[in-house]
Amino acid sequence: MSLLFNDFASWQAHCDATGQPLYQPVLDYEIEQKGRSEEEIWMGLQRAYDVMRDAVQTGLTQDMTSRSGMINNGAKKIAASPITVLSPEFKLLITRALGAKEVNSCMGRVVAAPTAGASGILPGVLVTLQNQHHLADRQILEGLLVAAGIALIIEQNASLAGAVGGCQAETGSAAAMGSGAIVYCLGGSVSETFAAVAITIQCMLGLVCDPVAGLVEVPCVVRNASAAAIAFSSAQIAIAGVDPVIPVDQCVMALGEVGQSMETRYKETALGGLANTPRGREIEKVVLVQDVNILPDED
Repeated sequence: MSLLFNDFASWQAHCDATGQPLYQPVLDYEIEQKGRSEEEIWMGLQRAYDVMRDAVQTGLTQDMTSRSGMINNGAKKIAASPITVLSPEFKLLITRALGAKEVNSCMGRVVAAPTAGASGILPGVLVTLQNQHHLADRQILEGLLVAAGIALIIEQNASLAGAVGGCQAETGSAAAMGSGAIVYCLGGSVSETFAAVAITIQCMLGLVCDPVAGLVEVPCVVRNASAAAIAFSSAQIAIAGVDPVIPVDQCVMALGEVGQSMETRYKETALGGLANTPRGREIEKVVLVQDVNILPDED
């Protein structure tokens, strides 16, 4: 990568030396890689964020029933629940993240951030952050660039794919992107922003990818909601100045090491974990059978 960096330490050193905000090197990288003007990059970011907001709204207002039946309007049920366990703001975060991911499971339009399987996390995080703190779109778009830079470095040194590193690499990376974006958008320092990434990875480390029936529905949808919550808690811890102890680059190294050592059945193969439970296997048989078209016998 000619303009961006292979680790967080280099990214921070560059910003310390130049005085550039965290998003600027990522913006320069986008301009070079895509051969587009700065204005075009900002417009593309705005379109992406608009799709994220639309996904949140769709998940909370339209019928979200997946073909398998495993997803059935969960976000709307949470929003309408008469028993409130969480604060109103926290409840909104959960419903938004879950709703946006339900849109993906129901074949709607989402932004893969960084993957479709984790597509509810950044929308839930950023829409909630913007509403809570009355941030302008421009601040959120800068946060998206910071999140993209975080993802690029994780991709270089570990993985963003559940098939390679388990769910820790997929929803874990999305949560790390979200927590870093939160701290940046709220005026946190570079060190605090990267501390949020480190803390998030520590919280998500070791999570397996075990989709029931091989579909990105269960447990993926609820993990998007919980990952959004971890993003917020990690951001709160980091922006308060709590030291993650293990530097962010070493946390990413641990993410890669755990992913490499994880058994194949826990990496999006639907061979282990929840996919291998008796109920998981029952669902798998039903889903596979309903999708098979039996041709008439030629005789």
